[in-house]
Amino acid sequence: MTDRWFDDAAGPVVRPYAMTRGRTRSGASDARLDLIALVLAESAGDGSAAWEAGDDIDDHTLAPEHVDIVTRVRRTPQSVAELAAELDLPVGVVRVLIGDLIDAELVRVTRPVPPAELPDEDILREVINGLRAL
Repeated sequence: MTDRWFDDAAGPVVRPYAMTRGRTRSGASDARLDLIALVLAESAGDGSAAWEAGDDIDDHTLAPEHVDIVTRVRRTPQSVAELAAELDLPVGVVRVLIGDLIDAELVRVTRPVPPAELPDEDILREVINGLRAL
C-alpha cells in the first residue's frame, strides 16, 4: 500500500488555493461577483489587452484556468455559476480568477439588475392590457 492521498485514476490533483495562489479575493478589482453576473470577453480594439477577438491568448502569465474562462466566454457570455459548474471548480476560486481577468482587461462583468430596480409586474400587466384595449 502506498502513502498517497489520491488514487491513480484521479491524475494530478491541484488544490484550489494553489490556483488562486492562496488568495480569497482578487487584486485591484475587489468587485463583488454575484452568481448570476454575466462574464463577457473584452474586445481589445485599442490593443490594451493581451489578445484580439480572434487571436489565441498569448499571455504566459495566465494560468490554464484563466485561459479556459476566457475561451468559454468568447463563445458565449456565461454566468459565474455556469463557469464554476463547467470548470468543476469552487465558486470562490472562479471569482478570484475572474477578478484577475478583469484586472488584465480580458473580460468584463455585467451585474444583474437589483430586484428593487425591476419594473413591477402589475404595472407591466396594466400596460399590456391598455395596449390591447387600443
